Amino acid sequence: MKSNTWTMAMAAVCFSASVCLAQGSATPAAPTYAQSEPLGAAMEGWAYPFPVHSLQFDMQGQLVRMMYMDVAPTGTPNGRTVLLMHGKNFGSDYWTGTLRTLSAQGYRVIAPDQIGFGKSSKPEIRYHFADLARNTDRLLTHLGLSRVAVVANSMGGMLGVHFARMYPQRVSALVLENPLGLEDYTLHIPPQATDNLVKLEMAQTPATYRNFVRSYFPMWQPDFERFVEQFARVQLSAEYPRFAKVSALTYQMIYDAPITAELPRLNVPTLLAIGQLDRTVFGRRFAPPEVVRPLGNFAQLGKTAQSQIAGAKLVEFEGVGHVPHLEVPERFHAALLQFLQEQR
Repeated sequence: MKSNTWTMAMAAVCFSASVCLAQGSATPAAPTYAQSEPLGAAMEGWAYPFPVHSLQFDMQGQLVRMMYMDVAPTGTPNGRTVLLMHGKNFGSDYWTGTLRTLSAQGYRVIAPDQIGFGKSSKPEIRYHFADLARNTDRLLTHLGLSRVAVVANSMGGMLGVHFARMYPQRVSALVLENPLGLEDYTLHIPPQATDNLVKLEMAQTPATYRNFVRSYFPMWQPDFERFVEQFARVQLSAEYPRFAKVSALTYQMIYDAPITAELPRLNVPTLLAIGQLDRTVFGRRFAPPEVVRPLGNFAQLGKTAQSQIAGAKLVEFEGVGHVPHLEVPERFHAALLQFLQEQR
């Protein structure tokens, strides 16, 4: 089966879904992928929209490769660079539309796959946002970039906050698109043993993963089936158990590192771009419904976060879920470009 030009970082059980079957969305087609070509750890055979480059370095005593796209301006260059940070269940190529839009407006755009995701190495290590932030700093140094605007979705939003706190001199502006970590999951969700998370991951099927992906989107679009395709093809690989282990390890990273305490300490221009129908609760399946019910209200979480970040702006996308740049790209890009232009 011919692969498409989008990617998802790795398989994941219904760890952060608002519901495992989004209410009110159209019933998606449910193709099978049993005869598809497997995808290995480096996503061989899965095309990205632009050339992919590699930076090799040591991380916790292991030699790893960080893969990234470096897209030059196609419009009149404006001398500015934007760095895109992906979510847990996606790789950098889900930014395809954003890459093209920013490039057409004269921006250089850098879109890395963080270590543990997409086409980058997936070592079985203890993951920390501080390490991912240091890796990102290393990449910018390698590329000769001193300052960038950061646009970050979901888990990437958590990384964006940690990066801006660790390297404020690097960040000219910060855009947080439905970031995770706006509430402290450890206060509501019981901790989980990594081995248990791996077992749940290994029990996943394309059908259950499709339901998980649907929970991000109030309205299912046929293009979103590509995320299910990648999961199914990774699952066919002999390397899938390693994917499952790394997915569990990155779950622990997110669970352990809420950004609630960091928001008041941000001192960079910040835009919160929030889909109002998002009800994502990370690890919701591990808590009783009555505990989970009041959580994940991004319409309120966005307002609260704005009040905690000095000078932050808030753009609310009505009728939109967890990934506005995929669901309503024109609206998202218009808000993004306006904010970036204001930072001149």
